[in-house]
Amino acid sequence: MVLDQLHIDALAAITGPRGVIGEADSAPYLTEWRGRWTGTAPIILAPASVEEVSKIAAWCHEHAIGITPQGGNTGLVGGQVPDGQILITMKRLRAVRDVSADNNTMTVEAGLTLAEAQAEAGKADRLFPLSIGSEGSCQIGGIISTNAGGVNVIRYGNMRDLVLGIEAVLPDGTVWNGLNRLRKNNTGYDLKHLFIGGEGTLGLVTAAVLKLYPRPAQSVTVFTALPSARAAVDLLSLMQGETGGMAASFELLSAATLDLTLKQFPGLPRPVETRAPFYTLMEFTSGSGTDLAGKIEAALAKAMEKDLVLDGTIAQNQTQAGELWQIRHNVSEAMKKDPAYCVKCDISVPVQDIPAFLEETGKAVEKTAPGARVIAFGHMGDGNIHYDILGPEAGEHDAFKARSQEMERLVHDTAIAHGGSISAEHGIGILKRAELAERKDPAEMRMMRAIKQALDPKNIMNPGKLL
Repeated sequence: MVLDQLHIDALAAITGPRGVIGEADSAPYLTEWRGRWTGTAPIILAPASVEEVSKIAAWCHEHAIGITPQGGNTGLVGGQVPDGQILITMKRLRAVRDVSADNNTMTVEAGLTLAEAQAEAGKADRLFPLSIGSEGSCQIGGIISTNAGGVNVIRYGNMRDLVLGIEAVLPDGTVWNGLNRLRKNNTGYDLKHLFIGGEGTLGLVTAAVLKLYPRPAQSVTVFTALPSARAAVDLLSLMQGETGGMAASFELLSAATLDLTLKQFPGLPRPVETRAPFYTLMEFTSGSGTDLAGKIEAALAKAMEKDLVLDGTIAQNQTQAGELWQIRHNVSEAMKKDPAYCVKCDISVPVQDIPAFLEETGKAVEKTAPGARVIAFGHMGDGNIHYDILGPEAGEHDAFKARSQEMERLVHDTAIAHGGSISAEHGIGILKRAELAERKDPAEMRMMRAIKQALDPKNIMNPGKLL
């Protein structure tokens, strides 16, 4: 419905003036960070408590007013961009309610950034292991709603594996206190999983209980040059076997990915002199009492004997390790700096299928858009490849953009052919909504729609996204 001034005034009264984002400050909330989508909202609210969120939802439910929830606005599929709905940002819900080193849990509110949550865990000599490039700005509620993954999934899992309990406001304003701190609680449906990855379509996450881990006493970061993607698969298996599964991260970068990032960020050093088709960035962690560095060096020696590694470097200190990780974390920003249009795909396939996927898709892209630059990188340890395609450096950008859906389709077709997914960690949002309905098993779509209808019969929660 169209909001009149009566509705706007009533919603503004719930939060008070501090909770209303004025028009002059609205742009960062309405525009996706790459500028791909710009939305509209009659009012942007920043509630300061769960009670305020509940009152807003109850009012909207009564008057059938749509709500778009938003975390740090770092999403890449448009799920956080409003289309005429009111926008609720959780940025003022920032409390750390509890940290227990004994229970290895932390209870935090949805507006806390991921970096702040990591720091709070560190104060208790604990680790919250989720790590993604936007961790300085993405918020806990947002990364729950999108089931974020990141670089440490191979060791610790994605966000779904790191959440024990959730507090959420349902579409009718009911506050569900599901802040379970138990690791074993076999008492029926585990309802939190409806909200993890639900993209705000079933309610508003306001707080969560997160799993913590002991902080690693040792960390070794390694960058290698490889002769092929097949060598990367074999290297992963070898390193995991030789170290007893100590790999926390195993990232793959194509040659084009490394070259583009170093071009756009010239202050970063080239890790190895050897030019190769692919590179890996690996991090291994362990407790005290283990000669981790010795294990890594011995494993790399075996890898070189097997011709899996052409060249490599081991970071000698945290500064060097940080520089290696800056290369990986700056890939997306490097593409943003490039003037060509970019087709972004976030797929996953079984790890053993990555080489075939890369080869087949590369040939198809070159045939469809000669000269296009494939920027393939990502979390190879869990089968997630960010397969992005930049237009030719000297090409006609509009002509390339006109074929973007065709290229996205061929990437997704190849991933599906290898038993993969069209969305590994970015979600569905606006971008892939129609394609999800086309590719998902009809029975699954019926179940998802039945859940949506049961919890949100008026379809006020993030309408037009996911389903």
